[in-house]
Amino acid sequence: MEHGEGEQTLYERVGGDDYFHALVDRFYEGVESDPVLRPLYPDDLGPATFNLAEFLVQYWGGPPRYTSRRGHPRLRMRHPFPIGRREREAWLRHMTHAVRESGASPGDAEELLAYFGTATAMLVNQLEDPSQPAP
Repeated sequence: MEHGEGEQTLYERVGGDDYFHALVDRFYEGVESDPVLRPLYPDDLGPATFNLAEFLVQYWGGPPRYTSRRGHPRLRMRHPFPIGRREREAWLRHMTHAVRESGASPGDAEELLAYFGTATAMLVNQLEDPSQPAP
């Protein structure tokens, strides 16, 4: 994200690393017991939690540690498992809750949620199955 001189990044406005690590911890609390999402993750959620937090830190204007450690984010490549409407909606439900509980200003929360909506739409790689009920 590019910002004009003197303009604070979202990373700075929300409180930096601590905000994003707490946000992602809150998000994964929901994922932990979600019957749609939990099977997509390995037993140990620690690496996924850390990687998502560090990606968000970098994306929103913080230090580029994610790229230094893992290279280009390549979101679609890093999410090879089946992601359909149900998975996307479950992911967004948990992240929306995490953002709403995060203490971010309404404007910053909306900016975060708009990004998550767009990013998760891009990651959908399964056609809708009309035989599956909505979550």
